[in-house]
Amino acid sequence: MAHAHTIEANPHWLPLNPKRAVEHIPGEDGWPFVGNTLKLLKDPLRFGNRMVATYGQVYRNNAFGGPTIQLVGPEANELVLFDRDRLFSSEQGWGPMLNLLFPRGLMLMDFDKHRADRRTLSVAFKPEPMRHYAEQLNRGIARAVTEWQGKPIRFYDAIKALSLDLAAESFLGMELGPEATKINKAFVDEVQASVAPIRVPVPGTAMHKGVKAREYLMDLFLREIPKRRSGDGQDFFSLFCRATDEEGKPLSNQAIADHMNFLMMAAHDTITSSATSLIMMLGRNAEWQDKLREEIASLGLNDDEGVPYGQLDRLVLTEYAFKEALRMVPPVPSMPRRALRDFEFGGYKIPAGTFVGISIAYTHRMPEHWPEPEKFDPMRFTPEGSRGRHKYAWVPFGGGAHMCLGLHFATMQVRILIAQILRRYRIELGPGAGETWQYFPIPRPRDGLPVRFVPIS
Repeated sequence: MAHAHTIEANPHWLPLNPKRAVEHIPGEDGWPFVGNTLKLLKDPLRFGNRMVATYGQVYRNNAFGGPTIQLVGPEANELVLFDRDRLFSSEQGWGPMLNLLFPRGLMLMDFDKHRADRRTLSVAFKPEPMRHYAEQLNRGIARAVTEWQGKPIRFYDAIKALSLDLAAESFLGMELGPEATKINKAFVDEVQASVAPIRVPVPGTAMHKGVKAREYLMDLFLREIPKRRSGDGQDFFSLFCRATDEEGKPLSNQAIADHMNFLMMAAHDTITSSATSLIMMLGRNAEWQDKLREEIASLGLNDDEGVPYGQLDRLVLTEYAFKEALRMVPPVPSMPRRALRDFEFGGYKIPAGTFVGISIAYTHRMPEHWPEPEKFDPMRFTPEGSRGRHKYAWVPFGGGAHMCLGLHFATMQVRILIAQILRRYRIELGPGAGETWQYFPIPRPRDGLPVRFVPIS
């Protein structure tokens, strides 16, 4: 199924284990062909809670085409993400879901190759480019939020469109124009294909739509590369095109296009999810709107002035609120890996070749690490509130060598967004807004989060 199909294109991957290799680990195989995929997609939090309650913090699950051993808790997160002994492959973990859609993206690389490309790409996240992006974000966000005044909107849809526009300016250095709708649909098709039950691109399936979307986007990127190499643009794309590795060699056209395809998706989809969860939490906790508004006012900005890059770090409470929203609704609820060698965890021996997953969403709500986990409490992230907490109890951006390359960009964009909204508006949610979410592949509220931004009198 999924694993077999992608392994054909990746001969260095470990062969599939026989099913009996992990039968000593308690768990459930689920229904024929689909396993527990549909149960997991329907309500992953409830499914995870039941599995841990029944089988413990190491359990066997069959979903998305094969058996996975789920490791739960901060210690599991540290083992897998920090990966001191290079036990786990990210490429072979994500590959069955993403290899037909985002091959050779940064998240689908391991060890030395990953380190080399990450170092080359990091040129776009240094202070001077980030200062440039902050100016663009302030302008773009201020322009958009003035149009949200007073009228009912679905925040998820509005911020998704805005995030794509912002990503186009900061990442691509171009206006999308009439192609914007087509480009957005292509990213949606790619992401939806990543969790499609049918894992081969048969015409008429979601995977087929995703593969065709990738072809369209790759053609878009590849057409642009030659002029970017010789230009002086300060957007991500142009910086990648001019970047060189440790030997002074530029990235190939194919590598640049592969990285852009993955990073554009990651940038606008995960920020859309994170910003939506934060707006929902602030809508439900009006006292926190007031606290953040007071903090924003303390910057002493003029009405039409954006938040200068050098002042962003002063929005401390805003950062705590964002972290708490990421705890409650992490944009990547779980992360897969594949064991390259035998290892032991939680009293079980787990053989090489096993697909392994960690549950970020579950860990973020473990009451022994997060008292009253259903309560929105940004003060958990003060130095005092964080003291003694396991370093890997909060991992919305991953950890170790694969820590999200764009985490500072994401935090910057959300700080600017909240500052631009709260200095103008009070957030009022529609009745029952955001009560149910679709958690995979990237969380989004099923109702789009109906909201009104009411001008502050």
